[in-house]
This record gives sequence, structure tokens and C-alpha cells, in this order.
Amino acid sequence: MDIDFYGFREHPFLMTPSPRLFYASTVHRRAFAHLTFGLAQREGFVVVTGEVGAGKTTLIERLCGELQQAGFRIARVSTTLLSGDDMLRMVAHAFGAQSEGSKAAVLQSLTTVLRNTTERHLLIVDEAQGLSVSALEELRMLSNVTLASQPSLQTILVGQPQLGRMMASPDLDQLRQRVLAGFHLPALDVQETHAYVMHRLRSVGWQEGRPHWDDEALDVVHHYAGGIPRRINRLCSRVLLAGSLEHAMRITAAMVEETALELEDDLAGPVGLRGESGAQPLPRWTPRSRGGGLDDWQPEASNDAEDLQDARQMEPQRPGGWMSKLFHRKPRVAR
Repeated sequence: MDIDFYGFREHPFLMTPSPRLFYASTVHRRAFAHLTFGLAQREGFVVVTGEVGAGKTTLIERLCGELQQAGFRIARVSTTLLSGDDMLRMVAHAFGAQSEGSKAAVLQSLTTVLRNTTERHLLIVDEAQGLSVSALEELRMLSNVTLASQPSLQTILVGQPQLGRMMASPDLDQLRQRVLAGFHLPALDVQETHAYVMHRLRSVGWQEGRPHWDDEALDVVHHYAGGIPRRINRLCSRVLLAGSLEHAMRITAAMVEETALELEDDLAGPVGLRGESGAQPLPRWTPRSRGGGLDDWQPEASNDAEDLQDARQMEPQRPGGWMSKLFHRKPRVAR
């Protein structure tokens, strides 16, 4: 996209998470509150889940930016397809402890590091749905390290919804008992999708009218991106590219839909915007009424009932079982 055509200081819809462009939606504010509540307990685990592209990494980057000024020593691990022993070595390396040699030597070195400092230690494990049961058990055992009866390590597990289903395993009962707070990041609703796009544009110097976005155009963005921030970024980036090539000063619903359908074709079907590879395409957008979810979208008349049902089935699902109780209530300390 030629950002000079619209006068932006930089690209408003980069795919790389940027704390500077963070949009504090209602759900992201709630997630942040759960994170800070959990950290205030100074022990145990905090769990955050969300669909791919829902904003988990951006949320964590924002949290780290604040905690680094508050006396925290933060270690991050994002390679999770590891055995229990390898996970222990990854954590040791991340905290600057010895990671070579026997497991006993690694554990002793890591324990010494965790105990011999006045800093609070925080471990953040991204893509935690890829952890094995043995790796999760190693993390649980590390939470037993204490100094003067105070835990020396807290852990945040960040992952896709499968993480919630993993945590429901009977093999992880002891770990579940140490989860102090949890939250599932749902998709943005249509109103917050509007606000998200406007926030990103204003953050890079957008002046209203260069280009003007029709309300219906933003409705279509929500329809095809499903309220997932990364998908919104990808679609809006392509829309602005098309607009700049055509020197368009108005973004319309038709422009957005045409771009969305091109994206689906370019990326081999609806996996480009929503759903899994091989899923049925979303129904075409037709304005009926604004301000709601999929119940307020009118599919094309050809096979509308079937298409609408498919679209509903593609909506992000909340994890069930014990995680639902954690994710959808006020935070409390586990007993």
C-alpha cells in the first residue's frame, strides 16, 4: 500500500503485533484486568486463551511493557512442542540459568537464580496448547520453588482454545488447582470492529475523508473478518491497497466485499479470512440491519438457511468445562 497517498505516517494495519497501536476493547480491558489480578496474588498460574489472531500477543506485549518498569524479571518461551526435560532447560535458559548437563544440575541452577534476587520472576509461555502433559507438570513443579515462604515464580499460559480442553484432563488436576485467573478473548462485536478500525487509522495520522469509510463498509469488514483483529488487519490492508491504486477517497461496502472475496480466492478459500481450510465460504453480505451479530446478516437468497447455519458454526467457540467457569465470571482466588 502507498501510505503517502492517504497521508499516513505508517501502515495502520501491520500484521506484526504493536503495543503502540493497541486498541483497548471491552474484552481486552477485561482480559488485562484478569492478568493484573492474577499477578497481584504473587503465586500460581494465569491462563489466557483466544482464537488465532484475537490479540493475545498484543495484550501480553502491553503487559510486559508495564511490568518491566515494576521490578519484574520476565522470561518468555514460545517453542512448546517439547518434552518435560526440554521445557525445563528452555525455562532455565530464558532466566539465564545453566541449561546444560544433568536435569538435577539444571534444576539446581534455576532454583538458585529464582531464589537469589529481589526481582519478581514471571514466566510467559506462548502457544501453550502445544505443551505436553509432562511439560505442564514441570512448570507446576517449578511453582513450588519458594523463598521465605513466598513463591519465587509466577507463570502465564497463553494459547488457543485447545489449551482449555487440555487443562480439563484428569492428569492436570494439581495444575488446575493453581490457576488463579483465566480469561478467553472472544471476537470483537460489530460496534467494536468499527472502533478498532478507526483507532488504528487515527493512530497513524488519518484525517477523516482521506479516505472516508462508509458505516456499511465497516459492517462488511466485521462480517468477513469475524471480529478477529488479525483478520481485520489483513482485510483492511488490502482494502486500502485497492483504494490507493484507484485513488479512491471513499471506502464502500462493495469495495470491501470485492476485496474480501479476492482474499479468499488468493488464499485458497475461506481459511484466508475465517474458518478452517476446506470450510464452506461465508454467505455474501447484504445490508438488512446494523448493530448485531450474525443474526443481523442476510445471506443471499439461494440457500440462505444453510449458509447462515454454516456461518454460525464458524463463530469462535468458548471452551467448555472448568475453563468456562474461570473465563466467564469475576476473578477470584482459587481455594
